[in-house]
Amino acid sequence: MTGNIFYFNDEAEQQYLGAILQEPDLIKYSQLKPIHFYRQQNQSIYKAFQELDKKGDPIDIVSVIEHVGRENLKGIGGRKYLTELMNASITTAKQAFYENLIIDYWKKREIAKVGVKLKKSSNSDDTSQTIQEGISSLMSLEDATGTDDDGSINNDLVEIYQELETPKGDVTGMPSGFTELDRMTSGFQRQEFIIVAARPSVGKTAFCLNVASNFMENPLNLGKAGAVGIFSLEMSRKQLIKRMQSSIGNINAQSIRTSNLNADEWGRLSKVNGVLDCAALRIFDQPGMTINDIWAKARKMKREFEGKDMMIIIDYLQLIVGNPVHRGNRQAEIGEISRMLKQMARELDIAVIALSQLSRGVEQRQEKRPMMSDIRESGQIEQDADVIAFLYRDDYYDKETENKNIIEIIIAKQRNGPVGTVSLAFVKEYNKFVNLEYRESA
Repeated sequence: MTGNIFYFNDEAEQQYLGAILQEPDLIKYSQLKPIHFYRQQNQSIYKAFQELDKKGDPIDIVSVIEHVGRENLKGIGGRKYLTELMNASITTAKQAFYENLIIDYWKKREIAKVGVKLKKSSNSDDTSQTIQEGISSLMSLEDATGTDDDGSINNDLVEIYQELETPKGDVTGMPSGFTELDRMTSGFQRQEFIIVAARPSVGKTAFCLNVASNFMENPLNLGKAGAVGIFSLEMSRKQLIKRMQSSIGNINAQSIRTSNLNADEWGRLSKVNGVLDCAALRIFDQPGMTINDIWAKARKMKREFEGKDMMIIIDYLQLIVGNPVHRGNRQAEIGEISRMLKQMARELDIAVIALSQLSRGVEQRQEKRPMMSDIRESGQIEQDADVIAFLYRDDYYDKETENKNIIEIIIAKQRNGPVGTVSLAFVKEYNKFVNLEYRESA
C-alpha cells in the first residue's frame, strides 16, 4: 500500500486459491505464477499447488500440509487458513475474473516499484539512460504475464507437413451428419464460433439437436464418439430429451407428447434410451445463466471427456445474462457475450454453436431469406463468428409452396471456407432433419 492506494486484493487471492482446493483441475488452466500473489503465504500455497499437480498428486488440505511440511505449516497460515480458503470460495465460475484481478494488482505493485526507482534515478546526469531503463522495466511487465509462446513457427511447419501427409477426406472437423453441409464446412472445426440464426419456430432447436445426435453417433468420428454440452435457456431438459428421443428413434412426437405410444414405439424408445444413457451428453437448463456459468460447466466437461472432440450448443445467445456494467446498452452486452464465446471456443479447443434470433425486419421485406444485418445486435456477432448459418423455410411464409418441409441452410459467412446454400428435408412428426437423397429414396 502507498498512501491511500491499495495494491492488493486479499479477497480475490483467497477466492482463487479456495476455488482450486474445491476443483483441483483448475490449476491446469491457470496462467498465474507465485510472484503474482501479494501475501507470502498465498505465494507458498500456490507454489505447493503447482508442484503437487506436476507430480500428479491430489490437491487438497492434507496433501498441501504434507508437501510443505508440518514444520513450515505456520508460514502458510496453518490448517485453519487452508480451511478458511476452502470455505471462502462460493463459486469456481469466476476464476478467470479473479485471475485477471490478481495480475492487475501485481502490475500496479510493479509499476509503483518502477516509479520509486525512477524517482531515485531522476537526479542522474544521464536522463536518457534513466528513461530507457524505465521503459524497459514497464515493457517487461507484459512479458512476465504472457504465455511461454515465443511465436516460433518451426513446430507448426512440421505439424502441418505431417497433417498433409495423411489425407483426412472431406470432413476434417466434427460431422453434422448432413452430407452436403459437411462437404461445404468440412465439419464444424475446433475453436470455431458458429451462429445458427432464424425466425422463431423455423427449426433452430430441432436442427441443433439433430446435429448433436448425429455428431455423437456418426461413424466419421473414427470410433471416438463426440461429447456435446447443451445449454438451454428457453426449454427444459425433459423437453429436449423428448425431442431427441423422437428424432433418434423415429417416434412420433405427438405420441411422446401425449404419452400414447404403441408397442413398436415402446421398443424403439427403449433402444433410444440406451443410446442416450451411454452418450457423452450433458444438458443444462437453468434459466438466467451467465457467460461465466457456461464457461465453468464447459471447462468441467472438457476435463470429464478428455480426448474427445467436443461441441457446446447454446439455445439461445440473446438469453444469456450479460454483465450488469452494460445494463441499458444491449449492443455492448451482447458484444461482450459474443467475444467471450469466441474466446471460450479457442481456449477450450472446442466448437461453440450459438443459436440466435433474427429481428422482425426480415418480415418487412419481399425477399424473406435472412441476411447478416437481420441478426439481433448483429455488429459484434458478425465480427466474432467463424461461421454464420441461417435457416429458411419457404412454407413458413407461403403455405401453398411446392417446397413443403424443405429447409435451406444458408451459409452466409465462413471464415475458412465457401458460402452457399444446402437444402435438407424436415420430417415434422419426428422433429428430424434428413438429407434430401435420404427422403427421396425412403
